[in-house]
Amino acid sequence: MFKLTSLNLNGIRSATTKGLEAWLAQHQPDCICVQEVKAQADDVQGRFEQLAGLQGYFHFAEKKGYSGVGVYTRHEPSDVVVGYNSSEFDPEGRYVELRFDTPKARHSIISSYFPSGSSGEERQQAKFRFLAEMYPHLQALKAQRDFILCGDINIAHQEIDLKNFKGNKKNSGFLPEERAWMTQLLSEAGLVDVYRHLHPATTEEAYTWWSNRGQAYAKNVGWRLDYHLATPALAAGALRAAIYKGEKFSDHAPVTIEYDFKR
Repeated sequence: MFKLTSLNLNGIRSATTKGLEAWLAQHQPDCICVQEVKAQADDVQGRFEQLAGLQGYFHFAEKKGYSGVGVYTRHEPSDVVVGYNSSEFDPEGRYVELRFDTPKARHSIISSYFPSGSSGEERQQAKFRFLAEMYPHLQALKAQRDFILCGDINIAHQEIDLKNFKGNKKNSGFLPEERAWMTQLLSEAGLVDVYRHLHPATTEEAYTWWSNRGQAYAKNVGWRLDYHLATPALAAGALRAAIYKGEKFSDHAPVTIEYDFKR
């Protein structure tokens, strides 16, 4: 059994002051993929290399207080891949891959933070460029090994993935081009949206992010932006999924899925 969590921290220092470590100690995932670390190596050293007994591996952004991803794991990886060879987006700290290779299997756990285009057209175009790079990268990786990519994808794929779908069809995160990219990833590229595989029709219970405006969290006016995207062999082992909405560590909720597979 392998218990895997994904969480956008909106700042590792902020999330840990809100009880993240105690939650991890209680729920004991084997691995947690984190996004928006918003810290650099010097900030992590001596404080955040480990959380609740899990060892962290990171891809930091060059810009201070921005982006950054990590994977905390109970099991030592055989290799760590930082970045995906993107001259534009690797400096933003958006991809770290832990490889767990044995004579019988080649598995990867990836934490990735997809760009948001909500701040304006310039960043939306950057988001489209990221998607254009990420698709063939994941295709090529799938041909070599099984993997689970966890992350804040910043796309609500279907109408059931956000509360106000009618009013957001022209907004970043629910644009037709973004949704079409996700559809292509799941159909032609053959990856599996594991939460939807387990819960194909769940609506309000599936939301993982809420705006800080207009009492969105209290009213559950949310979006499902956080995913486990897996190759079919690993997705087939998914047993159960949970979105934790007790303590609020950030503006995102932890998404945990339990898998039945051997490392």
